Amino acid sequence: MNLASLLSKDRVNLSLKPGKKDDVISDLVYSIRKGNDAALIVSTLLKREELGSTGIGKGIAIPHCRSLAVEKLEIAVGRTNKPINFNAIDKKPVSLIFLIIAPPQDPGNQYLITLGKIVQIAKEITKKNLIQKAKTPDEFIAMINEIEKSLTKRK
Repeated sequence: MNLASLLSKDRVNLSLKPGKKDDVISDLVYSIRKGNDAALIVSTLLKREELGSTGIGKGIAIPHCRSLAVEKLEIAVGRTNKPINFNAIDKKPVSLIFLIIAPPQDPGNQYLITLGKIVQIAKEITKKNLIQKAKTPDEFIAMINEIEKSLTKRK
């Protein structure tokens, strides 16, 4: 599974409006779905956040949920120029958000595999200080692809 292949430039927003966590999550969801489906997904994600923040630290968050509103795994990515409070585990604000929505039935457990892959890539992004590097969605997807290739070579 290649994360870069799941990303599309219309779902990579490198200039998200900084604001509240709820607003950022909502903006990302609306890049995937509109209307009642989007509202349902946002509600599900916010309930998930109440259980514990998906801010994994070092400026990155991975809000995620399962929802009947999608038929396949969906991903959106957003970045803010001004970090926002996400109640991350390291108590630091977040600038880069990977949003994952998966259907309840998930053959091959792609949801968990994708979540794990994003965590690996996020470690590389923070280690190499790349959060603000990409200037366009195409550059961001290319950067993710390069990180994935380097991770594969290490195995």
